[in-house]
Amino acid sequence: MWGLQRETSSMYKRTSSRDYSPMLDVEDSSGVLENEVNSELETTNPSWKCSLPHVLVATISSFLFGYHLGVVNEPLESISSDLGFSGDTLAEGLVVSVCLGGAFIGSLFSGGVADGLGRRRAFQLCALPMIFGAFVSGVSNSLAVMLLGRFLVGTGMGLGPPVAALYVTEVSPAFVRGTYGSFIQIATCLGLMAALFIGIPVHNIPGWWRVCFWLSMIPAAVLALGMFLCAESPQWLFKQGKIAEAEAEFERLLGGSHVKTAMSELHKLDLDRTDEPDVVSISELLYGRHSRVVFIGSTLFALQQLSGINAVFYFSSTVFKSAGVPSDLGNIFVGVSNLLGSVIAMVLMDKVGRNTTTNIHINST
Repeated sequence: MWGLQRETSSMYKRTSSRDYSPMLDVEDSSGVLENEVNSELETTNPSWKCSLPHVLVATISSFLFGYHLGVVNEPLESISSDLGFSGDTLAEGLVVSVCLGGAFIGSLFSGGVADGLGRRRAFQLCALPMIFGAFVSGVSNSLAVMLLGRFLVGTGMGLGPPVAALYVTEVSPAFVRGTYGSFIQIATCLGLMAALFIGIPVHNIPGWWRVCFWLSMIPAAVLALGMFLCAESPQWLFKQGKIAEAEAEFERLLGGSHVKTAMSELHKLDLDRTDEPDVVSISELLYGRHSRVVFIGSTLFALQQLSGINAVFYFSSTVFKSAGVPSDLGNIFVGVSNLLGSVIAMVLMDKVGRNTTTNIHINST
């Protein structure tokens, strides 16, 4: 920048006053400098601090997902004893699995709710069944009521995390998008660890399993209320034709100097998609140009499930006790190892790229 000023100054000395007036030279110089400053502002990365609070609130849904995965791990024996189905392995399995059934139902509607009502409303809708379902599970006095509460919680679990992945991608600056995306998995691990830690006193305090369910209502309420303060997805606003609102949200997330660049990228993507249908069919996902991405992502999730990790999250306390290992100590190691893998993925994501990180994940699985 200083070189440009010095070069411009020397040019003025060589130019005859009969050719250009001094006033025009000053105006031209200031115009060049202003364009140079604007160009430098647009090429620098936006601050990651602006979008971080919005990402953290969104990942509460993933924290709740992990919490409710492990909330019945340690207390399952006490729950079955208090509700009168102790020793009934089928009933115990239902208490665990009915939550996943609800999650399956919720996931079927997550995309439609997020596109129809917006990302913030989708988060708030996922929090409501989690609050009500946790309350019902905590006050249950029979197996049927417990299953109802777990099913309601499951619908929120299925609705929230897919929206979280979408929202985090849309509000994050490109240079930290992979790192912020890893926050979703880290939040899930932290939720699982929280459930395992909170469940430790269940054998010493009668009825503690009810407190385990009720405590989950706090982060769910924070999610619902926090979304009133968070930014709506600029991409969703742009698709709805709310251009001014999209610009305002970009200013909150990226800073005022990056709004123009972000909006131009949205316009470019919109022009590139003019020939694409608004609704993608199942056959397009399976056989179209996105089929490879769908296959890789689906395979990764399938490998995770086939590894049996969910069974560890649900029944690790029972397995450790049968092996003569203290369940609280064993569960701590399970949670820490799960969290460690997520932290490694977060570090690698934006440094070595998605493909290399995926290959490492496949090889370790």
